[in-house]
Amino acid sequence: MNCRVCKQRAAVEIRRHNAAFCPDHFVEHVQRQVARTIHDYEMFGPDDRLLLGVSGGKDSLALWDILTGLGYAVDGVYLHLGIGEYSSESLILTEQFAAERDLALRVVDLPVDYGFSIPQAAATQGRSACSVCGLSKRYLLNDAAAGYDALVMGHNLDDEAATLLGNVLKWNTEYLGRQAPVLPAVEGLARKVKPLIRVAERETAAYAVLRGIEYEVEECPMVAGNTINRLKERMSVLEANSPGVKQQFLFGFFERGAGHFEVGEKTELGSCRSCGSPTTGDVCAFCRVRDRATHPLEVRES
Repeated sequence: MNCRVCKQRAAVEIRRHNAAFCPDHFVEHVQRQVARTIHDYEMFGPDDRLLLGVSGGKDSLALWDILTGLGYAVDGVYLHLGIGEYSSESLILTEQFAAERDLALRVVDLPVDYGFSIPQAAATQGRSACSVCGLSKRYLLNDAAAGYDALVMGHNLDDEAATLLGNVLKWNTEYLGRQAPVLPAVEGLARKVKPLIRVAERETAAYAVLRGIEYEVEECPMVAGNTINRLKERMSVLEANSPGVKQQFLFGFFERGAGHFEVGEKTELGSCRSCGSPTTGDVCAFCRVRDRATHPLEVRES
């Protein structure tokens, strides 16, 4: 199979586009997909201050490379979650990436800065590790994004399509109302954007390899049984039989379905009495997790 652009031998095939590309033109194709997404959804401008959540994985590092290649100034923030060697190794890869490109990277160390790790929290919460991790990451990323124009997330096409499928299967209308390429800033919550939603997971992996980006290839050891991963596997079976179904499903929702789901009545947000972040209660969910993880006996006895 030959490259659609130059007719030389292709390196990557993208069946949903009925196309294949040589290494150079594949890289250009991915960059164009991201640039188109930024433009179409008016995510940010050339002078905006951007903060990217980086994990050391292929998606976030590839996106950092793409955005800087497009001329945007993007700082990175890495969340050290205390997940053993997995966290340590992914931090090394992230720091290496940033140092080689002279990019600004901030490290938020959950065990050092907040006194607990995700494994510790998961053991005291009565909820899944992924749930505790997701809650913690949302809090920490939002806090880190203060002063920036947008918090950039590395969610790819597979991530978003699987999340949408999960919300449809359970008819989580509140979540369906909030699933969008751009989430506007509201009352202490940062504006969030997802420029990678037109790029599939295997394409970000291919991009990273072709660009010489070393990334964490091991999966988080705490992710076993994760619902989104199971849905991604099932959607990949559908995609193999019907190329393009993931993109049609996701962008069909954005274009024709999203408007039918509205976020519920706006809840007035107060300030957490512990940290000051926006919350609907007296104490925010992150601070409750932190209290249980750092004082498990006290919480149990109370």
